Amino acid sequence: MTPQHQHQGDSLTPLLEVRDLKVHFPIRSGILQRQTNVFKAVDGVSFSVPQGKTMGLLGESGSGKTTIGRALVKLVAATSGEALWKGEDILPMTEREFRPLRRRIQYIFQDPFGSLNPRMTVARIISEALEIHFRELNAGERGDRVAALLRRVGLTPEMGTRYPHEFSGGQRQRIGIARALAVEPEFLICDEPVSALDVSVQAQIVNLLQDIQEELGLAMLFIAHDLAVVEHISDSVLVLHRGKIVESGPSREVLKDPKDPYTRELLAAVPRI
Repeated sequence: MTPQHQHQGDSLTPLLEVRDLKVHFPIRSGILQRQTNVFKAVDGVSFSVPQGKTMGLLGESGSGKTTIGRALVKLVAATSGEALWKGEDILPMTEREFRPLRRRIQYIFQDPFGSLNPRMTVARIISEALEIHFRELNAGERGDRVAALLRRVGLTPEMGTRYPHEFSGGQRQRIGIARALAVEPEFLICDEPVSALDVSVQAQIVNLLQDIQEELGLAMLFIAHDLAVVEHISDSVLVLHRGKIVESGPSREVLKDPKDPYTRELLAAVPRI
């Protein structure tokens, strides 16, 4: 793996800047399925993520946090707003225009099993990403990279011959992270990446993500409903409620001394470890 290039320049320059993002879904009813209302999943959200930093997106289920992540990689269409990647708005881009950026912005899903092809070996899953984005590599070089990536996420190269169903949930999440890292991204969107895992495994995956971030200088958007995880991994945090930001700031400050009643409710509902 080659180190990322973004150590140059001001570390606080926004890699991604989101301005007034709205994602509204029509509500249809009746036999003719006419639009009768609109569901405002995301309703005017703005934030920026500097290079090498982690922004935590915190909120309960249905708050709009996953919709934000999906809109940024064009898995759902934004209704309005801007998402500036190094100053260029990605929201109006066609799929063809956005394709080169898919390598730069990688998405790690909550359920790694659902995003890993069950008919492919782990080595094949990771190698496929290399074939698409690094066509200059021959089979031997790809094999070496796959082995290095598996080691990087705490697995062994021998595990590459196995299939996703042969792994535990934590190991599958490591495979998902290896696949994301294969294309040398600059930005990771982690969508509840540890919520389906045991607490002991959660810590291992969070620590792995932090190590990788420090080593490669990645920026991250970390989507979660778990306060302890967000506090541990995030430099700053946004608290979302019904599609709107109700509180934001450095994660320690927000979670130690929340100003908004909703944030206080969230904190009160979680047992402090």
